[in-house]
Amino acid sequence: MFIDEVTIKLIAGRGGDGSSSFRHEKFVEMGGPDGGNGGMGGNIIFKGDGGLKTLIDLRYNKIIKGEKGKNGSGALKTGASGIDTIIKVPVGTTLIDTETNLIICDITKDGEEYIVARGGKGGRGNASFKSNKTKAPTTSEYGLPGEEKTVKCELKLLADVGLIGFPSAGKSSLISVISEVKPKIADYPFTTLTPNLGVVKVDSSSFVVADLPGIIKGASTGIGLGDKFLKHAMRTKILAYVIDMSGIYGRNPIDDYETLKSEVLAYNEKLYNKKSIIIASKMDYKESNENLKKFKEKYKNEIIIETSSITKTGLKELTRELSKLLNEIDRSPINDQNEFESYVLYEFKEEKPYTIKKENDHTWIITGEKLETLLKKTRFNSDEASLRFARKLKNLGVDDELKKLGAVSGDTVRILNHEFEYSEY
Repeated sequence: MFIDEVTIKLIAGRGGDGSSSFRHEKFVEMGGPDGGNGGMGGNIIFKGDGGLKTLIDLRYNKIIKGEKGKNGSGALKTGASGIDTIIKVPVGTTLIDTETNLIICDITKDGEEYIVARGGKGGRGNASFKSNKTKAPTTSEYGLPGEEKTVKCELKLLADVGLIGFPSAGKSSLISVISEVKPKIADYPFTTLTPNLGVVKVDSSSFVVADLPGIIKGASTGIGLGDKFLKHAMRTKILAYVIDMSGIYGRNPIDDYETLKSEVLAYNEKLYNKKSIIIASKMDYKESNENLKKFKEKYKNEIIIETSSITKTGLKELTRELSKLLNEIDRSPINDQNEFESYVLYEFKEEKPYTIKKENDHTWIITGEKLETLLKKTRFNSDEASLRFARKLKNLGVDDELKKLGAVSGDTVRILNHEFEYSEY
């Protein structure tokens, strides 16, 4: 089964918790703090695998979770980091963040790796809080959650030449005789349901040809799943329009070519402007010569190669012409990120790293990534931890801002799912 688009949720591993521990040694003040830090949560990494051809392995894994970091322990022992989760995907896979619609990464090489969701940072143990003022801290931190992302994985085949044509135009037959691939072929429309890749050898060189499922009128808008298959042509260097010159299905070759070009242009202008040639297929039919004559009169400046998969006519000429054109094109690795709209992200320095909103007469809601992260890390297991958290809020200006907005002693202050009592003193 060919699967070329999957949406999955990623949850990287949570960081391990820090430890609150004390040494039990003679003459060491209060035993001395020796709680170790928690380990980092495991990352979720995507890796290109040249042996994979579809995304079917991800189809049934809607949620992928990373491994949690181990908790710290006494004797200053840091918890082990969570093992990274490696997700293997076919070369040619693009990952898109569904929330921002921006590309996260584009995997175009075998073995290429990207960290897509990072594991959470481990919490600090109480030994990290020792200072001249606090000789025996009991405070330790929780580990932070790992990144959560919902990503769309899109597979776009990597090929040098993309064969585009109507159903039963002869694409599958053509690729079967110029390469080693053996697609299913039958004499009825919509034969090819999945793309096929074939390697074509010409003298001492070779190139890859993709036989894409048939395109019909309205394909660019999704009719016949055409838009799903046109995207595979985005990575090709050359478009080869395969036109059935026989007209045996009641179609006109000129109308077919115009329709194909219109659908490609409607789908993507950059795809339309790629280098292209025309393959006049099924030249073994007697009707083909007359149709080809009319076709050539209209398209005098186009490269047209006459072929027949039955009689093997024109196959050497075709493969040599494709090889020649490919040699004229820059052979650098293909990177199709320019097919997407470019974005530039700017970060602006905010006056305050939080926002305060009044929910009712005596309840205030505070939001902000920095504050929320601080709360998630704080383990409220001692007065010391609570006082430290309160000092942090004060240093960030939260107390002054609440007073300025009209908060009074006894009001409720909520951060995430935690509630605190506000005091003016």
